[in-house]
Amino acid sequence: MGTNTVEYIQEKCAVMRRDVIEMGYVAGGRGAHFGPALSSIEIVASLFFKVMNHDPKDPRWPERDRFVQSKGHACLSYYSALIESGYIDKKYMSTFKQDESFLSGHPSRNIEHGIEISSGSLGNGFGVACGMAKAAKIKNENHKVYCLVGDGECNEGIIWEAAMNAAKNNLGNLVAILDRNGVQLAGKTSDIMDVDLAAMWKAAGWDVAVVEDGNDLNQMIEALEAMKNSTVEKPHMVIANTTKGKGISYMEGSLNWHARAMDEEQYKQAVSDLEAAE
Repeated sequence: MGTNTVEYIQEKCAVMRRDVIEMGYVAGGRGAHFGPALSSIEIVASLFFKVMNHDPKDPRWPERDRFVQSKGHACLSYYSALIESGYIDKKYMSTFKQDESFLSGHPSRNIEHGIEISSGSLGNGFGVACGMAKAAKIKNENHKVYCLVGDGECNEGIIWEAAMNAAKNNLGNLVAILDRNGVQLAGKTSDIMDVDLAAMWKAAGWDVAVVEDGNDLNQMIEALEAMKNSTVEKPHMVIANTTKGKGISYMEGSLNWHARAMDEEQYKQAVSDLEAAE
């Protein structure tokens, strides 16, 4: 899917944001993680519509690149990409978080619909992604593994254990993207654990790039393509500075919209914001 233009992907981002709002609203009182889903739209869209080598018509294709969403609570950005790329029929959007639905509040492994692994316990998906990349290297397979992690997630010890192991094994086929939106469940990341993430990932032995605006498609695609084509035999980390709740006026940068339910008035305002942007 690498021939798509930036303009095409921008259109996909707009539709994906609308998908996030529609699915999250359907969840009703069960709520949804709107903020982290909206902040990561450009990251996930860049991967699914430009960078990754995959085929929605053949979800088990052995040579496909793998995508792991370690910050599983932001699953709505993932589901929206799977819907808009053709892995999931739009008719299932209304089932998000409903009983018996495969569109659960965290990704649950479903290869036929493009979901590679179950994730949600913070740090777990990242460790699995490192293992997938190591397995591919052992078997001399050429596909890459892409993994989306959160800045709050980087408080987890399992992240650093897996990161050091990936560096030890020179996993140049692994590209992680850090959605640094500055807000986690209990507050601002700078208040909870104020650390220099770029320095820490470099110290762990990773090849690190920082994207000043991770909600800018040009910047995001450029960084991801560079890491994809890199010959550096180290695992790669793209730290993307993003805006929590990007695209919805009352959600942007808000501590209140990490996760919650949306009422009818808020839904109408969100739709209005998206329509105005279009």
